[in-house]
Amino acid sequence: QVQLVESGGGLVQPGGSLRLSCGASGRIFSIYDMDWYRQAPGKKRELVARFTSGGSTNYADSVKGRFTISRDNIKKMVYLQMNTLKPEDTAVYYCKVAVVGAQEGYLEVWGQGTLVTVSS
Repeated sequence: QVQLVESGGGLVQPGGSLRLSCGASGRIFSIYDMDWYRQAPGKKRELVARFTSGGSTNYADSVKGRFTISRDNIKKMVYLQMNTLKPEDTAVYYCKVAVVGAQEGYLEVWGQGTLVTVSS
């Protein structure tokens, strides 16, 4: 069974940095797009960053220049480096990965979420 496990959230002061990590486990044949989403209280879940299987990256306008997504296909990991954090970045952050699993075929898997709180 393909699963994602996230880590790295926490409390940080405005202007600070955090690095989120997300690792995939299970028998995986291929990994496609790897994404980070976030959901703030009372708001819809939004796409923050995407790293496509073709090697391109996309960011929400609100995080461009501050966040960087990276991936390691061998380790089956995706990361989100968040710099110059603002209170409005406070949210639960989720990774989502599109894979071909040995048993499941193509599917999109979500992590459990990790809370990021930006506050002084």
